[in-house]
Amino acid sequence: MIVRQLMGLNPWARVLVPFLFVWVLFVLIFYSKLNTSASSSTTADGDDSLKRLERAVQQLERSKQIDQELRMLVDEYMTDAGTSADRKQHFIDELGSKLEQDDSASWLAVGRPRNGPSLEYERLRRRVDTNTQELWNYLQSEVTKVQKQAQRSAPELVKPLNAFLSMAAEHKRSLLTDIDRMRSVDGYEAWRHREAADLNDLVQKRLTRLQNPDNCSTARKLLCRLNKGCGYGCQLHHVVYCFIMAYATERTLILKSKGWRYHKAGWEEVFQPISDTCLDSNGASHASWPGQTNTQVLTLPIIDSLNPRPPYLPLAIPADLAPRLMKLHGDPIVWWIGQFLKYLLKPTGETQQMLENGIERLGFKKPIVGVHVRRTDKVGTEAAFHGIEEYMTAVDEYYDQLELKEKIDKRRVFVASDDPKVIEETKTKYPQYEVIGDPNVAKMAAVSTRYTDSSLNGIILDIHLLSLSDYLVCTFSSQVCRVAYEIMQSMYPDASGRFRSLDDIYYYGGQNSHNREVVLPHNPNSHDEIQLRAGDLVGVAGNHWNGYSKGKNLRTNQVGLFPSFKVNDKIEIVELPTYPNVK
Repeated sequence: MIVRQLMGLNPWARVLVPFLFVWVLFVLIFYSKLNTSASSSTTADGDDSLKRLERAVQQLERSKQIDQELRMLVDEYMTDAGTSADRKQHFIDELGSKLEQDDSASWLAVGRPRNGPSLEYERLRRRVDTNTQELWNYLQSEVTKVQKQAQRSAPELVKPLNAFLSMAAEHKRSLLTDIDRMRSVDGYEAWRHREAADLNDLVQKRLTRLQNPDNCSTARKLLCRLNKGCGYGCQLHHVVYCFIMAYATERTLILKSKGWRYHKAGWEEVFQPISDTCLDSNGASHASWPGQTNTQVLTLPIIDSLNPRPPYLPLAIPADLAPRLMKLHGDPIVWWIGQFLKYLLKPTGETQQMLENGIERLGFKKPIVGVHVRRTDKVGTEAAFHGIEEYMTAVDEYYDQLELKEKIDKRRVFVASDDPKVIEETKTKYPQYEVIGDPNVAKMAAVSTRYTDSSLNGIILDIHLLSLSDYLVCTFSSQVCRVAYEIMQSMYPDASGRFRSLDDIYYYGGQNSHNREVVLPHNPNSHDEIQLRAGDLVGVAGNHWNGYSKGKNLRTNQVGLFPSFKVNDKIEIVELPTYPNVK
C-alpha cells in the first residue's frame, strides 16, 4: 500500500521506494536464515540454538521498530504537500539515518558501500544521459534538414518525416525517463543527498572561517572593488572571482562597495556583510596583485587585467574536494561557483521581505520552468535573436518528459526579460500555460533605467525565481541566467542537467581554457570537421546543439567541428589550501 502511494508522488517521495524494498528484502533474508537454523537444530547444541533464536527475535523486533518509524515518516511527508526544500532535505537525512541503524537492513543487504557509488559508475550514468540527448540533437537536426529539402522537391515525404520525428521523440523521452529511474532506484540516492549536504556544510564553514579571522588588524586581506563597468550578473561574477582568489591565497576578502552603480550606499544595504568581524582594509603594508606573500593587503584588478594569471581561476576546482565533487556532480565547477554565491547572497531583512512579497504577488509555485529572454543591449552584439517560440519548444519538451513521471496539474512558466513585451507575447501565444512574470520589472531592466534601486530589486527577484525554478531555458551568453544556474546547484545534489541553453555552453567570464578529452576517435566526414584520436585534448568553443561541437585539437591545431559524444569534459584540478582547522 505504501509503495503504491509513493509511486504517485513527486521524485522526492520516490526515493523512499528502494529503502522500503530493502527492508522487505531484509525480512525475507531473515526468515530464510531462521528456517535454515530450524532445520539444522536437531544436530546443533540446544543452548546455541536458543541463543541464535533469541538474537533473531531481537533483530526482528528491531526491524519492526524501524518499519514503524519509516511508516511515520512516510505519513508525515504525505500530509505535507507544501514541504520546503530544507524540510525535504531533513526528511531524506532522517530517513537515511533510520535505515542505517540496522546495517543488515540497509547497506549490507544490497551490497551498497557506505562511501557511495564508484566514480566510474556515476560518470558513466551521466554520460549515458548526456549522450542520449546528443543523439536526439543529431537525429532531430538531420531529419529537419531533410524535411526542408522535401518541402521543395518531395512534399509527400514531409508528413511521414514528421511522424518519424514524433515517434523518435517519444523513444527519447522514454529512454531518458528510464535512465532517471535507474538513478532513483540504484540504492545511492540517500548517499547523494547526504554527500551534497556534507560538502555544502564543509565549504560554507571554510568560507566563514576565512572571512572571520581571529585578529582583523593583523589578518592578510584581499581588497576587491565593486566597480566593474558591467551589468549586475557580471558584477556578481566579479565578486565571486575575488572570493576565489581570497580562498586560494588564504586572505580575508574585503569588499569595497560604496558608490556601487546599482546602490550607492553599498552592498551591505542589500545583502548581509560578508564578514561579522573584519570589514576594513587597514593594514601595515599594501600592494597591487601579485604583491608578496607577506604583504598584508593586496588589491585585485578585474579578471580581464589579472597578471600573472594563477591556475586556480575558473574552471579549476580544489584538489582536496575533487574526488568527492567529480563523483557527486556532473559539472563540478558550477557547483564550486554556486557555493561562493550562496555565501555572498544572504539577503538583509528588507531584501528578504521583498523576495517573499514577490513570490506571493506573482503566485510563483511548482512545477515551473524559468525562462530568461535577454534582448536590448545583448541582441546583435553578444548574442543572436531568439524568438519566444524557441524557448517554449524547450519548455514543452521538459513538461512532456516530466509527465511520464508524475501528474502535472498545470504547466507553468516564469518569464524574466528586459523587454516587457516578451511576457505579454508569451501569454498571447501560449494560453495553455500559466505565464508568470512582471512587466514592470522588465521595464526597469531596460538600459536607460537599469542602475536604480527599483531595477536592482527587480533583477534580484528575477534571478531568485529563476534559481528556484525546476528547469531553466535561456541563453548562456547572458550572465543573469548563468548566475541563476549557479545558485540552483546548491539546492540539489546535482542540478547540472536542469537547463537548456539556446546558444552557449556554460562558461565563466575570464576563465582559463576549457578542454575536453577525446574518448573515441573521429575521421572527418567533411571539410568542416577535424580529426580526433583517443587521448587528444580539444579546446572547446561551443556546442551547436545538433550533435556537433566546435573546438581546436591541441595536438594538430586544427579548428572545426567534431561529434559531441566523442569527448568528455576534462576537470581542471589544482592544489588549494585545505583549511585543516575546519571540520
